[in-house]
Amino acid sequence: MLTLGQPLLGKNILSLRIGGPIGIATEALINPNNLKIEGWYATDSKKAASILLSQDIRDILPQGFVVDDHEALTHPDELIRLKETIGHQFSLIGKPVYTTGKKRLGKVNDYAFEKNAFFVQKLYVSQSILKSFNGGTLTIDRTQIVEITHQRITVKEATVNETVPMPATA
Repeated sequence: MLTLGQPLLGKNILSLRIGGPIGIATEALINPNNLKIEGWYATDSKKAASILLSQDIRDILPQGFVVDDHEALTHPDELIRLKETIGHQFSLIGKPVYTTGKKRLGKVNDYAFEKNAFFVQKLYVSQSILKSFNGGTLTIDRTQIVEITHQRITVKEATVNETVPMPATA
């Protein structure tokens, strides 16, 4: 099941053990190499910077993220395996999207990810005001992505397969 990423920002992190919130998710921690959401940056109840790892999330509800207890929040210095990903400070939101032909499509304004595997599956790209009158928001599947850099996302050119109409026979 796909879940939108933007509405989750600012949501509570809910502990099953204490039955209430233990923190707030502030931004997704996304690996730019494979578009996997490794976790979410968070502030805990003591206003300390933490990371909620995706593997510690039991469920995602409209109220927020459900975890076992406060131990699910980890200080970034303790995450040696994710040190490189944290160092990238990569964010999908606001990233410009171009085609392989260097045509600008717009900027990423949201994304959808699989709730179980935490891989980004779709990018939602908002176009300029003039272009949005014609088409609105573009949806780009992860299979269309060619390259991701800190400056831009490059996707395949859109192609239309036209079929030749066959004459009707009597």
